[in-house]
Amino acid sequence: MAISMIHRLVQSAFETGCLSVESEGLIRQVIAIRSYQSTDLSTLDQLHQAVRAGRIKREAGETLSLFTMPQG
Repeated sequence: MAISMIHRLVQSAFETGCLSVESEGLIRQVIAIRSYQSTDLSTLDQLHQAVRAGRIKREAGETLSLFTMPQG
């Protein structure tokens, strides 16, 4: 199975310790068009936990609403 875009972006954030504005925007786009895989949800959860714990910093600021998944 190919590695998803979300997985690559999250992996980059863990490697650099920073979630760039560009990466966050791409993740939002993938979520918006529902082009993610079921495994991406756990990857996003790991990213969310790391941001909340301060292990990964966000360029965009403190509030993280990235993980509001579309309903339906």
